[in-house]
Amino acid sequence: MMQRTLENQQSMQSGQISGSISFNGTLTKEDEEMSKSALSTFRAKEEEIEKKKMEVKEKVQAQLGRIEEETKRLAVIREELDALSDPMKKEVSGVRKKIDSINKELKPLGQTCQKKEREYKEALEAFNDKNKEKVQLITRLMELVSESERMRLKKLEELSKNIETIHIA
Repeated sequence: MMQRTLENQQSMQSGQISGSISFNGTLTKEDEEMSKSALSTFRAKEEEIEKKKMEVKEKVQAQLGRIEEETKRLAVIREELDALSDPMKKEVSGVRKKIDSINKELKPLGQTCQKKEREYKEALEAFNDKNKEKVQLITRLMELVSESERMRLKKLEELSKNIETIHIA
């Protein structure tokens, strides 16, 4: 097709160069051939343009078809994302509400715990102080008992010596 067009152009150019136009109002044979050649060249160009136009239209249609398919795919993906995010949002929201509720419960429990911890430390300190006092008293008691036994034993020994010194004759 392209070669025919080139040939027509070349013959038309050679016709213009070698041909002569008659001014008497009638076309010469050469003029008629040039007209036919120019007309066929014009028709060939028109056909070529129409063919290219159809090719471009087909390409555009193919692209539009692909675009429609991709648009449908994207719409399906968007729907899946929307369906996926909704349950997750509800679940996340529910978990967050539970966390907030527990945090509200934890605050007074933490304060109670700290108060009890202080009370425990105070009670433990009081217990340890009393226990220390008790240990000191036990130690003092043992010292007193020991001292008392020693004194009684000493007294018993003195009495025993006194008894031995007394002879009943």
